[in-house]
Amino acid sequence: MATPNSTNLALQPDTDRPDNPSHEFAQFGAGCFWSVELAFQRVVGVVKTEVGYSQGHVHDPNYKLVCTNTTNHVEVVRIQYDPVLCPYTNLLSVFWSRHDPTTLNRQGGDVGTQYRSGIYYYSEEQAKLAGESKEAKQLELKDKKIVTEILPAKRFYRAEEYHQQYLEKGGGGGLKQSAEKGCNDPIRCYG
Repeated sequence: MATPNSTNLALQPDTDRPDNPSHEFAQFGAGCFWSVELAFQRVVGVVKTEVGYSQGHVHDPNYKLVCTNTTNHVEVVRIQYDPVLCPYTNLLSVFWSRHDPTTLNRQGGDVGTQYRSGIYYYSEEQAKLAGESKEAKQLELKDKKIVTEILPAKRFYRAEEYHQQYLEKGGGGGLKQSAEKGCNDPIRCYG
């Protein structure tokens, strides 16, 4: 196993660039990445989503390894978006609406560090907006403490192909769900 240090590739910043120079990246962890990805796919101005692993200390992890709870990776959705059509604050609203940010290392029946709540930023502006949104959400939740971490985006490792757009493709049951922009159909998560 790799140890956390500055030469560890997994702990270095995500230096990938969006396909279009006028687009930006955002990265969120909010439990199982399948339903979170579908929610972001439906947002006007989101041009691409990928699910993967970030924030861990092992270079080039896979799903089986991440599920051992030994790598500290988070299941994340990396979003490429057009900030003219979709301000970052829109993405933050979707993030807060898709999960319970008060449960440590779990979402519903999914338990483990890979399911923790996190906002992983690519700029100081994103960090500022993320912090402000967390403060506003905390006021809304009153006595329930938010455990969402807000950290710089570390290297992104794209998950295996079968995880990409999983629910749009039909998931384990073959029941495709719409990723159409603006769709409000309930999202059903299934393996």
